[in-house]
Amino acid sequence: MAEYHDRSENPLHRQFGIRSNTIYIIKKMKQYCPAVIPIVLLGIICGSILSFYWGIVGKYVIDLVQAEGDAGEKAEALLKLILIAGGIAAVLTLGNAFAQNKIWYRFIYVRMYIITERVDKALGLNYQRLEQPDVLDVHQRATEATGGNTNGVEGMMHLMDTLGRNLCVVVSTFAAVTVLNPGLVIFLIVLGILQYLYYRKIIRTDKREVWDKLAPVWRQVNYMSRVTQDFDYAKDIRLFDLAGFLTEKQRQIFARREERIDYNKELWFRHSVVVQLLYLAGNAGIYGALLYAVLQNGLSVGDFTMYLALAFSFSGSMLQFLHRFGDYERASLEVDDFRTFMELDTEEEEDTVPVPKAEEYTIEFHDVCYRYLKQEKNALDHLSMTLHPGEKLAVVGLNGAGKTTMIKLLLRLYDPTEGYITLNGVDIRKFRREEYYRLFAPVFQNIEVLAFPIAENISMMAMEDTDCSRAEAAAEEAGLGDRIGTLPKGIATELLKVVDEEGVDLSGGERQKLALARALYKSAPVVVLDEPTSALDALAEQQMYERFNHMIGKKSAVYISHRLASTRFCDRVAMFAEGRMIEYGSHEELMAKGGEYARMFELQAQYYQDGQEAEA
Repeated sequence: MAEYHDRSENPLHRQFGIRSNTIYIIKKMKQYCPAVIPIVLLGIICGSILSFYWGIVGKYVIDLVQAEGDAGEKAEALLKLILIAGGIAAVLTLGNAFAQNKIWYRFIYVRMYIITERVDKALGLNYQRLEQPDVLDVHQRATEATGGNTNGVEGMMHLMDTLGRNLCVVVSTFAAVTVLNPGLVIFLIVLGILQYLYYRKIIRTDKREVWDKLAPVWRQVNYMSRVTQDFDYAKDIRLFDLAGFLTEKQRQIFARREERIDYNKELWFRHSVVVQLLYLAGNAGIYGALLYAVLQNGLSVGDFTMYLALAFSFSGSMLQFLHRFGDYERASLEVDDFRTFMELDTEEEEDTVPVPKAEEYTIEFHDVCYRYLKQEKNALDHLSMTLHPGEKLAVVGLNGAGKTTMIKLLLRLYDPTEGYITLNGVDIRKFRREEYYRLFAPVFQNIEVLAFPIAENISMMAMEDTDCSRAEAAAEEAGLGDRIGTLPKGIATELLKVVDEEGVDLSGGERQKLALARALYKSAPVVVLDEPTSALDALAEQQMYERFNHMIGKKSAVYISHRLASTRFCDRVAMFAEGRMIEYGSHEELMAKGGEYARMFELQAQYYQDGQEAEA
């Protein structure tokens, strides 16, 4: 896995800038939750006024108390002032409370929709591209940018609200503080800029030296959590006594994480010291300016109270604005990560032609080569081969021979590096991938079970789009009918306990039958079995292949295995070694030839013969 300590090291990374990211997030808020924008504006107006409101009211209260005149009239005027000021404060407080209460979960709604966009993008990316380390790194960072309330996209939303409030206070109080002492304004601005510049340096160092370097560590942590807690690994861990080994691996990963986190805490400790010193300097400046105004200009007690409140509001809000603006920059960098992933070039399938609707399909490989990224040698080298309609083709060879690469090219998960593949004479790259995929019913080696009902696991569609009777028939034909018959909810039973506590799990053999049921349900013209029986013994594998061969009838089929259980009933056999097809023909032809296939078959034949003798 590639590790990038600086965003610029990843060639895919793009920078959009704060202005562009701000507009982008506002558009997302408007798209997914339009009501949140006026609520934010209401909170900004009410919250910013409240921050200095009582300081102004206090001035008039003190002035009224100190004024000469009839005590009764003063009391009446004071009561009116308090009632009016209290009423305005109540309205402002209610408006601010309403906004604060209604904003936060709406921001979460927007982030959830943006996460859905990210997931949709990942699911739609070309499979070949999604395997590339650069893309995986960008996807990881996009995931982090949508991973919490303060991260990236939602972080910018919260900070827009905070920055708006602070900016309103700064603008509102600037004139009053300037009237008090223009030099104080300059002094406070200089202090704020110094704090902002230092904060900016800290967050950039923190992002580069801590969080960017932790990106691969988080992946390792997640992987180790899955390995140590997933029930699928439990037997191996116990039988091979891996507990100590895995614990040490996890300890090493945690040590790398702790090293970066310790550095993070050291950075922010330095920052807090600087902030406190600048804060004390700002307070000293405010009190100094006010005392000077009292001594030199005879500033009244009421004016002293008001200017003190306004000066503190100005100073605090300006420092908070600059401080939060640094956070805003960091969140914007994370939004860069998200938008980089979302704007990855997707395959523009222009000038495509429909997949022909035909009763028979012929697929041909024309001098096809494929080389994985940054590899010097082809994984598949100059393959020319034809899969005829209704033909059963066995693709055999040792591990690493190129069989799976050939299948990924056949299914168009990969596109050839050289050469091309045709379907009924048309280059398959001219078809839309989604349409081309419909021609194939694959059964892969790793059989994934989804935490959905059995019917949906067979149809791979939502329940309302699933023909349950057809799914049940496919399960019955695949040999899963007896197991389903024992379940209270039958084919509607949830699999796994991730979503439903009453969900059931399937054994390894039952999962293989489920995968076969999927292929039968799809009823595509070409069936592909990519070593789904690798966990079975040789005889059980042969029996399963023979049974499935009977199920699919006259459909075209490709059977991939490093064992030869499927070759006897196949029309053609393609023998691969080191990325090349070294032999091609029927089982009888290749046996007569006496080459690599014949030698491999003779070595393995004892397993099938022994099994047959045992049965006899």
